[in-house]
Amino acid sequence: MAWLETDEQSARRIAALLAESYDAGELAVALYDRGGGRWRAAMYFDAAPDAKAIRSLVALAAGAKAAKALRFARVAAKDWVHASFAGLKPVAAGRFVVHGGHDRSRIPGNRIGIEIEAALAFGTGHHGTTRGCLLALDEICKARSERHHAMPRVLDLGTGSGVLAIAAARALRCRVLATDIDPGAVRVARANARLNRAGTAIDFVQADGVTAHRIRRRAPYDLIFANILLRPLQRFAAPLRKLAAPGARLVLSGLLPEQANAAIAAYRGLALERRLEIDGWVALILVRRSRIHHNIARRRPAS
Repeated sequence: MAWLETDEQSARRIAALLAESYDAGELAVALYDRGGGRWRAAMYFDAAPDAKAIRSLVALAAGAKAAKALRFARVAAKDWVHASFAGLKPVAAGRFVVHGGHDRSRIPGNRIGIEIEAALAFGTGHHGTTRGCLLALDEICKARSERHHAMPRVLDLGTGSGVLAIAAARALRCRVLATDIDPGAVRVARANARLNRAGTAIDFVQADGVTAHRIRRRAPYDLIFANILLRPLQRFAAPLRKLAAPGARLVLSGLLPEQANAAIAAYRGLALERRLEIDGWVALILVRRSRIHHNIARRRPAS
């Protein structure tokens, strides 16, 4: 294992970067609030890690001082994935509450409870990127209810644990296509969907990027989630714009505040509707204006 103590934002950045850098099953990360603004980031590996590589990743996420504070130790075998999630409390995000099985009976009846168990896939709702996407979905649900929109077509790109696909399927009562490059994540997400009575509403597909036939065949989409990182968001910008229907919302996350403008620039032609900042991470709601709306806006005389 490896661990260090730092501030909350740095600990969350370290956890996010390491989770994105290792394949499912190789690593579990746990964050502990030590009080007084200090947090411990603990990383459990299935084999002895490359200490130099880990320090480099920590330095990239939180700076050289954090990398220097990193400590390594060998520990007895244990189910560290389960241990890292067992003590997590339910997380509320608008109408959604993400929780473990031990809190199932405590979810209020007027909330949509999403049960995510300890598993080898990223996305429990406790991370700012996932919470930001859930809050964005909550706002989109309210807007659609007010406008009485038709049933949406939803794409969840990089589904991880499946939490966003499950939330969309249950809140919008629609079918969802959820994809991930990692076959392990696809298996975990499918199991989570069955656990949350959404298995028949979500199709899970292993896919690298957005060019897979099953993704293109279902286009255009009214709602697209892409909770990934800046570089893949930039790389997928052009094809995602083509997959979006007129009036569609794109929820982009996995962004640090200083990266938000670069993401917005990559999706030129889409309008920024809302920016949500949660725990040092940013989620963006972009909208593809319909052609009619765009033309009306252009003709509107200046005041």
